[in-house]
Amino acid sequence: MAAGFAQWGNDLYTGRRSYNIVGRRKIWFTISTILVILSTIFLIKPGLNPGIDFRGGSEFVVAGVADKDQQLAIDTVKSVKSSEEPRVTTVGADSLRVQTSKLTNTEVEEVKGALAKAYDVPVGAVTSSFIGASWGKDVSQKAIIGIVVFLLLVTVVMTIYFRNWRMAIAALLALFHDLIITVGVYAAVGWEVTPATVIGFLTILGYSIYDTVVVFDKVRENTADTLEQSRWTYAEKANLAVNQTLVRSINTSVVALLPVAAILFVGAVVLGAGTLRDIALALFVGMLIGTFSSVFLATPFEVALREQEPAIKAHTAKILAARAAAAGGLTTDGGDLALAGPSYVPAGALKAGSHQGVAAQPKRRPTKK
Repeated sequence: MAAGFAQWGNDLYTGRRSYNIVGRRKIWFTISTILVILSTIFLIKPGLNPGIDFRGGSEFVVAGVADKDQQLAIDTVKSVKSSEEPRVTTVGADSLRVQTSKLTNTEVEEVKGALAKAYDVPVGAVTSSFIGASWGKDVSQKAIIGIVVFLLLVTVVMTIYFRNWRMAIAALLALFHDLIITVGVYAAVGWEVTPATVIGFLTILGYSIYDTVVVFDKVRENTADTLEQSRWTYAEKANLAVNQTLVRSINTSVVALLPVAAILFVGAVVLGAGTLRDIALALFVGMLIGTFSSVFLATPFEVALREQEPAIKAHTAKILAARAAAAGGLTTDGGDLALAGPSYVPAGALKAGSHQGVAAQPKRRPTKK
């Protein structure tokens, strides 16, 4: 199994096997568009569910309960204040968290006593706290400022590093794509948005840009001599770069997602609602979508931008025309890559000194005994 995966990765790197990812970019763009639209709909209705840290209010934690009936807590709070709509969640193995709007000091004491009586625990086992909405407002503003500054720095750094603003635009598109879908999933699930969730959102931006930069670095390396040769188009050379980094992207994603999935399971199933669950869901969805965008969205979009350049466009037309003439008038089949025969594989030219697989290595003569 491992040997087969290693051979598959080697074939992708050398170009003996290649998936037409860039050439089928319309499919990936359609999938991404659908996901973004669905996420936007979820953000509008039902919308995000802000936690008490953002909306403010009173919070009660009942520890050491034998019966974790959440409806009992709701009825108990309503018995003190009928207009209240409390939010009750299980915390750990024997605790309940009850969140309400802002209550007066008298109401807080009444709710504490009522909860202690309802769950048959000492009054000291019920703790209360108040969180002001202004704190959540400050956190939201700082999170937005952090995202804006991060995106501006990414644009500047990538433009300077790759000396190509189109790669920076493609990377930003992938970042927005990942962020919108991750936030949309949170809205669809209905889990509360807490400061831990915001941390998760900011973390996935770093993961997404890291994976995209690795792929773009290979794209830049492969396409540096595009206009100096007449065998491969820019799209085909970029497609080889995506294939060459595909195994690395898969390995990185699996290694990152497995522990995050374990944390998500522990936080959501074993411990109940809490910080672990909030940050793990954001990380899991963001890393999964980030892997998809770095492979199937960022590079294909960058290629679509580069193919609008007159030099690249003329170079591509020249190569496709030459292939059509060599194949006896065969033209494109409606896709983005022309086929010059049934054996053609959309890959890039191999450079001298590059790894070409075990089959290309010199054969050793058997030694005489």
